[in-house]
Amino acid sequence: MTEAKIGPAKLVLVRHGETEGNVAKLLDTKVPGLPLTERGAAQAKLFGETLLNPPRVLFCSTALRARQTAGYIEAATGVPTTVLDNLQEVQAGDLEGKHSEEAHLFFQRIYRAWHNGDLDERIPGGESGRDVLARFLPVIEELRETYLTPGSSEGDVLLVNHGAAMRLVSRYLADVLPPFTTNNHLDNTETIELVPLPDGSWDCIRWGRFTPPFGYDVAPTSDDPMG
Repeated sequence: MTEAKIGPAKLVLVRHGETEGNVAKLLDTKVPGLPLTERGAAQAKLFGETLLNPPRVLFCSTALRARQTAGYIEAATGVPTTVLDNLQEVQAGDLEGKHSEEAHLFFQRIYRAWHNGDLDERIPGGESGRDVLARFLPVIEELRETYLTPGSSEGDVLLVNHGAAMRLVSRYLADVLPPFTTNNHLDNTETIELVPLPDGSWDCIRWGRFTPPFGYDVAPTSDDPMG
């Protein structure tokens, strides 16, 4: 691992490596979920090996794919993984296990509504946007209070989790607006990077391959809806 000068500590949300569900374009959200593919394992290993500095702490959701991804990062950095509750993917309810274009478009319609402020829209048998934020945000705030004092340079907090959930959370934490947030999906092991500000808010400095300002116009896609 090549060490670089350490800047302000960030919360780095990392999407897990590729899974069998991603390849089959399944709405795979229940815990424990499907495992990483060989390619997903290679992605996770490469991510850990190419970090410029080891994280201060490393966390992951309870889903198998997140635990496996974090395990490869742990092996590369020597930083032990802690598994946290309430960070699972958006729960797809009656759409679980489906892969049709109709199911993808239905999920995306509700998901886009959340990003546009209608957090009470609910996936049948699953979660509303408000449900997702209600379980996820308290974990983020606890990590902030414990490890991310504004201006601290003690190292980043890495949190391996899930594409749809982390995009929704980041949209509201850092006020990054749709349609950027809905149309710019995250590839496996891509990151959203958030810097804590003194007023209690967050500044998003990376969203996948993009950096601010976040005005990139990318057409929406129904592929890999969890990305």
